[in-house]
Amino acid sequence: MEKTALIFVGIVACLASVASATAGIATFYTNYVPSACFGSTPQGNMIAAAGDSLWNNGAVCGKTFTVTCTGPRNAVPHPCTGKSVTVKIVDHCPGCPSTIDLSREAFAIIADPVAGIINIDYTQYA
Repeated sequence: MEKTALIFVGIVACLASVASATAGIATFYTNYVPSACFGSTPQGNMIAAAGDSLWNNGAVCGKTFTVTCTGPRNAVPHPCTGKSVTVKIVDHCPGCPSTIDLSREAFAIIADPVAGIINIDYTQYA
């Protein structure tokens, strides 16, 4: 009985985490410093810039998000690698077509950079 209850709780937890993902769009960029959040202090390369819909006057600075490619947005077929990446928001990308503008290194983990723009699911990391 306890084993069944534990399995049930595990399944519910997995479903809750999947259900809380938000659909969006990702692109990538290559110039990481200076950034709107951290100025000239480098933050590594698993980073991203927030599009206008996430920016919220900089409230998202320093927050981390897990991002997963869900499919193409252009003629590049099958861009997704099947992996996810966790990135820290370090910058703002005003007017970008994307929700999250990933570093090129982060983008390459989840998709073929040749695609340039992809559909994603993202979740703020606790």
